[in-house]
Amino acid sequence: MKTLPLCLALGLAAPALSAAGPNAVDAALKQRFDGDRTGACAVAAIIDGDRVERGMFCADASRRIGPDVAFEIGSVSKTITGALLAGLIAEGRVTLATPLAEVLPSGTTVPSFEGQPITLRHLLSHTAGLPALPPGFAPANMADPYADLTEAQLLDGLGKVQLAAAPGSAWEYSNFGAMLLSVAVSRIGGQPFPELARQRVFAPLGMDATHVGSAPAGTVDALGHRSSGDVVPGWTFAAALAGVGGVRSPLDDMVRYVQAQLGQGDAATVAMLQAAQAPMGNAGQPMAMGWMIAPFNDRDIFAHEGGTFGFSSFVAFDRVAGRGVVVLADTALTDLGGLADIGLPLLDPSVPVGAPRRLQSPPQALLERMAGDFLIGDSLPATLRQRDGALYLQAAGQPEFKLGYDSEGDFFPEALDALLTPDADGQGFTWMQGGGAMPATRVDAAAKAPSADAASLPPAADAAPLADFIGSYPLMPGFALRVFEQGGQLRAQATGQGAFALDAGGPDRFTAAAVGIVLRFVRDDAGRVERLELDQGGQTLGGARE
Repeated sequence: MKTLPLCLALGLAAPALSAAGPNAVDAALKQRFDGDRTGACAVAAIIDGDRVERGMFCADASRRIGPDVAFEIGSVSKTITGALLAGLIAEGRVTLATPLAEVLPSGTTVPSFEGQPITLRHLLSHTAGLPALPPGFAPANMADPYADLTEAQLLDGLGKVQLAAAPGSAWEYSNFGAMLLSVAVSRIGGQPFPELARQRVFAPLGMDATHVGSAPAGTVDALGHRSSGDVVPGWTFAAALAGVGGVRSPLDDMVRYVQAQLGQGDAATVAMLQAAQAPMGNAGQPMAMGWMIAPFNDRDIFAHEGGTFGFSSFVAFDRVAGRGVVVLADTALTDLGGLADIGLPLLDPSVPVGAPRRLQSPPQALLERMAGDFLIGDSLPATLRQRDGALYLQAAGQPEFKLGYDSEGDFFPEALDALLTPDADGQGFTWMQGGGAMPATRVDAAAKAPSADAASLPPAADAAPLADFIGSYPLMPGFALRVFEQGGQLRAQATGQGAFALDAGGPDRFTAAAVGIVLRFVRDDAGRVERLELDQGGQTLGGARE
């Protein structure tokens, strides 16, 4: 259910769509997925006023889905939780300022910071200061990670948290916080999340096939797939926790959901959904009640992505233009950048569509350059070997496995969802898995050795003055990354988005693991930083320093 900053996931690899017309959705899906190595099947819809245009495409021509199957929508479920809370607030049951402790079972230990409590507002806006997952989270079955997590275990984990800062002071995406909010909404509403959602959202909008848990009669749940094409089990949640990511829905039901966000449908439900669109401030990422607010072509859009181990989703709408988009896929694509590279072009045809990742044979020179010993993160030794025209990775204490190669210049394991993006100089790579990024640095004899000219070489990132990197780097028209120093640490902030910390990961290289970003700074012949390259989700953007 990992979510990345929306605008940073946008690639520039393909031409923009022509103006929307007949079969525009089919054309866009084909452009994005035709021949894609994942074999993903996707359905999508453009909602433009009273007009709806739908499309469907399978990368491997299997047609394994139909327009009526239900997909896991993952973290898009959080927008439903936010709407339910908006309705409960309108009824006077709570306010955004209500402390979490007041709605949880008596005796629950809820952390605070110097007397400042966690409130419902903090959970909605991901500013409670909670970790991504509960302390001690240890799934019995990693393929279905939330299946055995109970409400009691969730609340027990809350008592083990110590806040490092005041709630509301910083944005950090937290599924832990979203599960607590789901529990809170269930308790405030007096019913488990699935029943509240059915009565207050699904039924009034005619979303009859949307569900949590078992599918209703006549509805077929799609099978989920890893990016390798392997079928994976669906995710299950305890009823009270399901607001974090437990909803399944077919395309037409999600179209009704977006139409209601734009003012069409049952009046009371529309009012509740639109109340949840109220901005909640910006402590690092502009948020509404469950929605992320993102600048997009001189206006704001509301959007959320979702990702489970077998599905991907993207839902967004532009209130000013009266236009929305839904994209649902039966494949886990988070580590490949998600669905923003098709969702945003459908929302606005001036945005370029992402390119499919097609299988290729890696260049022999690249294989030879990559072979060697590396340190992934701070503590995991790993070796890359090349033989018979392929690259093999072996981490310490683990078996060796073969890496495939695709048209985006990335390697990937054939047995799990992950991505290995080589550095241009061969001195390292970035390992993407689960939405996070870990830098890997070469540690073998092939690494650049000190020489008599070492004094003239660019300093390592942790030794270089932070001022070397400070500046603004335009990545595309109207969208720049500002790099600055705060409190002795380098930080970055994209146009209209929240700032995030950067950690040194090698010479002129920084990472933001929480959002899956790697920054590489490029110096000129005089040793001055002149540009940066940003890697995220297997895509690269670059910009000259201003």
